[in-house]
Amino acid sequence: MDEPLRDTRTLVIQLRDRIADLIRDEGLQPGDKLPTEAQLTARFKISRAALREALKLLEQDDIIYVEHGRGRFISAMSAVHVDRPITVFESVTDMVVQYGYEPQNRVLSISEETPDATIAKQLRLGDGERVIRVERLRLENNTPILYCLDYVPRSIIPSRLYDIDWSGSLLSLLEKYKQRPRMSAASVTAVMLPADVVDRNDLSDFGPALLITETCFNTTGVPVIYAVDYHRGSHFSFSFARK
Repeated sequence: MDEPLRDTRTLVIQLRDRIADLIRDEGLQPGDKLPTEAQLTARFKISRAALREALKLLEQDDIIYVEHGRGRFISAMSAVHVDRPITVFESVTDMVVQYGYEPQNRVLSISEETPDATIAKQLRLGDGERVIRVERLRLENNTPILYCLDYVPRSIIPSRLYDIDWSGSLLSLLEKYKQRPRMSAASVTAVMLPADVVDRNDLSDFGPALLITETCFNTTGVPVIYAVDYHRGSHFSFSFARK
């Protein structure tokens, strides 16, 4: 029997990945029936509520599909192996760990400010509303691999900025305020780091980057993070399936 789930990823993401592993390890083919909810909860020693969230993620990824009254089945998309699907929503911390890195997170600056028009629009902010701006650098063996800017509506984090540890997962932090993101809308562009960022942080060797701009939403569809992340091109690659 499988061991209980214990690692740094969120429980539902862990479970999604373990079910995907089960599909591959047991050689389930498109059209085969997935084990029942009762069988899966017993196997993974998990609550049915968490299991259903994980199954929803697999359904969103087109790995499984539901036939009402019959159960869940393996879809044709399960035969398409995508190493790092860009469509998977996860925290930057979880993503970096999944690449096999052991990142060191360095907070460069934290401030409260008035957002520009783009940020205000993405976060649906009204006149006079402010944001928390968090600037961070992620390093692997002292090599910068990610430059990250995150903007969070000030209204959802009432605590004083200096009372908060900003070095960990922002998604986990927002969960403490019952505002954890569950989905996002993102775009990807190949760019170089802005010149002022390079000069200010001594990042002249960073090289080409994959810029992912992302608006993250909580379970009720309210935007809670606007993220601007520069992934060092030499350290990251993403893939996707077309259908």
